[in-house]
Amino acid sequence: MLNINKKLENTTLTVELSGRLDTTTAPRLEGELKDALPGVGALVLDLEKLEYISSAGLRVLLSAQKIMNKQGEMKLIHVNDTVREIFDVTGFSDILTIE
Repeated sequence: MLNINKKLENTTLTVELSGRLDTTTAPRLEGELKDALPGVGALVLDLEKLEYISSAGLRVLLSAQKIMNKQGEMKLIHVNDTVREIFDVTGFSDILTIE
C-alpha cells in the first residue's frame, strides 16, 4: 500500500510518500504526478516514511526527473537508510538530487 500526500505552494509541489512504491502502486504515483506537474517549478519528494521502492518505483522517479529537468528541479528529502541503500546499489544516488 502507498499513501501519497501532495501539497502545492506557489510553484513548489511537495509529495510525501509512505508505504511501498512497487509494481502495484507505481502506476498510481505516475498518474498523480503526470496530472500535478504542469506548471510546477520545483518537485520535492519526501521519502521519510517510504518503506520500500522497486524498479517500477525507480522508473517513476526517473520519468519525473526527466520532466523536471525541462521545467525546474526535483529533489528527494528525508530519504531513510533502506531506500538510500536501494538508490546506492542501483546508481540512482548519482542521478537524483538527495538532501
